[in-house]
Amino acid sequence: MKKSFYLLITLLCLSTFAYGCKPEDSINDNKRPSQPMPTVERYDLFAVKTAEDVAYRIPSLAVTRSGRLVSVVDYRICRSDIGVINNGRIDLHYRTSDDHGHTWGETKTLIEGKGAEATDFMSVGYGDPCIVADRESDRVLVLSCAGNVSFHNGTREVHQNVARFYSEDGGLSWSAPDDIAESIYSMFDSSNYGPIRSMFIASGAIYQSRYVKVGNYYRLYCALLARSKTATFMNYVIYSDDFGASWKLLGDANTPAVYKTADEAKVVELPDGSILISSRYTGGRYFNIFNFTDATAATGMWMTASFSGAENGGVKAENNATNGEVALIPVVRKADGAEVDLLLQSLPLGPERKNVGIYYKELESSLDYVSPQIIAADWDGVMQVSTLNSAYSTMIWQKDNNLGFMYEEETYGVSAYAHGGYNLVYESFSIEEITDGKYSYRHE
Repeated sequence: MKKSFYLLITLLCLSTFAYGCKPEDSINDNKRPSQPMPTVERYDLFAVKTAEDVAYRIPSLAVTRSGRLVSVVDYRICRSDIGVINNGRIDLHYRTSDDHGHTWGETKTLIEGKGAEATDFMSVGYGDPCIVADRESDRVLVLSCAGNVSFHNGTREVHQNVARFYSEDGGLSWSAPDDIAESIYSMFDSSNYGPIRSMFIASGAIYQSRYVKVGNYYRLYCALLARSKTATFMNYVIYSDDFGASWKLLGDANTPAVYKTADEAKVVELPDGSILISSRYTGGRYFNIFNFTDATAATGMWMTASFSGAENGGVKAENNATNGEVALIPVVRKADGAEVDLLLQSLPLGPERKNVGIYYKELESSLDYVSPQIIAADWDGVMQVSTLNSAYSTMIWQKDNNLGFMYEEETYGVSAYAHGGYNLVYESFSIEEITDGKYSYRHE
């Protein structure tokens, strides 16, 4: 009896070892040996497991005042970006979770693109969503590109629409789209760089202020990529004090936040309420800061953008330029109990579009974010999340005090380049997991 028992244990150990070495299972191995297992297991939130599956792209994630997670993504029936393929159909799909990402509701259609069956320009396809949930009501806002022309081929007369969707019930149902593109394009018509040829509101997260409330809502900030009349790429930030009903330009149309080196970008507030923009660029990111002279009136000015990459100890994206997310989390430094803030930046570590990870940098005092140059240099660490080909990512702080993280990954070996999209993965991490135990979340 004892001999049979030991034989059974031996066989179980050998089978476990063999299973752990199978290449197809390596994606489930924890690649962070000095850290505890993730708070929530990996979840194929929008699954792409075979080459026959319709492609998904562009993760976006919001958390409502009740704690519900809402994710909206591209369902790329045409397997390409908006307008790259004539009459290319793209739908928007969404899912929700009411238990901090442990389980998710079924995949639903927010809106269908009509492709070649469209009776108007905007309804051909919808893509590249960005999202925010209001912290004091059940309203959720989504903006997306729409139409039948690519960003690179847009003109002042014929360009992508900006579709606006509202949910009044915490992301369970959605309004029909409104096109708000003209109200934004017209901001640049009389500028030194206008009329702009095309414009793109960055996918992922729209940021809601922690400090500035005008009327019924805390302010929204959203990064903008524009092509000038000479086709130069420029970043701006627009803001809304009425939860997306109307938008204004932060700063001066003649002073872009990032010029020439600009690309898709994200924004976040720094601890003093100033606005940090993080713009994608080959090898890392470009950062810039808008300092307010009057935050309520939204007056102030941009500083000079600074590159962050391998050469200055910044956020390195080896041989790739890929959109990620930026976030700021209040934490406690465990070494001495000091209350500090942690700046996070996600992007593929590389080489090329693979190995998505999350960089972190401690901000102990205002001296640590006095300029974009200081922000850009000397980041403290990075947690690698994926070990496979992987690209865009987004993140949001959840009501269970963990970081909800979504990213694109070739989990099942289906080539995103050939297929036009990725498997979209959700995970959740504690601050301890991200920083290898150096910090913990600070309740405010």
